[in-house]
Amino acid sequence: MKKVYLLIIKAFIRPFIVTFFIVMFVLLMLFLFKYIDDLIGKGFEWYVILQLLWYASATNVAMALPLAMLLSSIMTFGSLGENYELVAIKSAGISLQKAMTPLIVLVSMMSVGAFLFSDYMLPVANLKMGSLLWDVRNQKAAFLIEEGIFNNSIEGYSIRVQKKDPDGRTLHNVLIYDQTNSNGNISAILAKSGLMYKIDNDQTLVLLLKDGVRYEERAGEKGYNPRQQFTRFRFRETEQKFDLSGFKMQRTDESLFKSNYAMLNLRQLKYYGDSTTRQADSAAKAIWAYLAPSYRLFAPSYQTMPKIARDKISTYSKNVTELIPPKDRTSAISYAQSEARSVTETLVARTEEYTSYERSIRRYIIEYNRKFTLSVSCLVLFSIGAPLGAIIRKGGLGLPVVMSIIFFLIYHIISTIGEKSAKEGTITPVAGMWIAIVVLAPLGAFLTYKAASDSALFDLEYYKLAFQKFFARFSKKRGTCRGSGSAL
Repeated sequence: MKKVYLLIIKAFIRPFIVTFFIVMFVLLMLFLFKYIDDLIGKGFEWYVILQLLWYASATNVAMALPLAMLLSSIMTFGSLGENYELVAIKSAGISLQKAMTPLIVLVSMMSVGAFLFSDYMLPVANLKMGSLLWDVRNQKAAFLIEEGIFNNSIEGYSIRVQKKDPDGRTLHNVLIYDQTNSNGNISAILAKSGLMYKIDNDQTLVLLLKDGVRYEERAGEKGYNPRQQFTRFRFRETEQKFDLSGFKMQRTDESLFKSNYAMLNLRQLKYYGDSTTRQADSAAKAIWAYLAPSYRLFAPSYQTMPKIARDKISTYSKNVTELIPPKDRTSAISYAQSEARSVTETLVARTEEYTSYERSIRRYIIEYNRKFTLSVSCLVLFSIGAPLGAIIRKGGLGLPVVMSIIFFLIYHIISTIGEKSAKEGTITPVAGMWIAIVVLAPLGAFLTYKAASDSALFDLEYYKLAFQKFFARFSKKRGTCRGSGSAL
């Protein structure tokens, strides 16, 4: 028995590791394709890109682990069935459920590990990746001077170089517009040649210009004077320094991102959810305090009226404005409209505030349940993949990959629709996060039953023979009917 368990575990571990890293690689490529425009041309160090990919790989575990679990379980039992090893195991008196026991224990342990990962490590990875991705996307493009093109990367300056030597430092026919005084291109420098280099740990760019002229335009010195001063300076050599500190990546304080839903663990999600719920309840209870002043004229006076007067008002069937003296009707109606608008605006503002609280509460509940759905989804997809592999009896990366992609897409589509509906408030957050598992769990039980009873659920030959028998029976019955008709 132990040898059988060891055989099944060894057959499962290898494809699981391979498929897990293949899926992670595919997801990382999708991540790079999504943010490739934010990474190219900004002069990042290699370790910045490596850190971003590392954090992104940690956040992709939530999708890679269930898919790898499904694919590897199909491959494992498909390969055992294809090589008739499952037949040998059953002939030894070991049922399929008993043969799956070590993998059920192993998958359960991995599911517990996935839960601990999603509660302790995933929030930290989301925080690191979110803050780093924010800095990467807001980073300026690297300063680069191209031939014949004006470069406006440095604020207040526009630089154009007619030609650059292959060394990348020697420049020819340099034109610089100084726009720092916000009055347009009133200062310009022309130089026949120049040398470009950086100092102060690459924080300052120096252009050593040679054989050039500086042109400046200035307004008159005294009061209104339409005449301008035009100055021309010739130089043999001069230096122009530009600050490049803005092109160096500046890290944002990570504490600014800590309150995001995906960056909280279970304890923090519960704390923030309870706090937001109390705020929503307080906002709902405070609505009457904002509306009470609008009823200060009618409500108290109505209660202090004699009973005969109150009965008369309650049974009055004509226009209520006729109760007001004609001289006061216009002002009373105007005041009533003003009060009604004030009440409407107050209700709209308070409703938006309460809706915002409800939206936040739903997000906290969604993230709280996501910690559990990751681990449970591994069990559910394994319960689908293992019997499915035993039924199709095909190993390798052919049919198992197709079947796993189909079932994972079904799971992913249902879970995505449920989560989106939960965020919009169409269904409850708990139902939205668990609907995919609730739908697929009976499918796993059904496939397990079919695999244990050696069902030919996906055997094309079985359906082909059944169709031929049905067609032959239908043809025979049709021929019998014709024969009986001709006899008549």
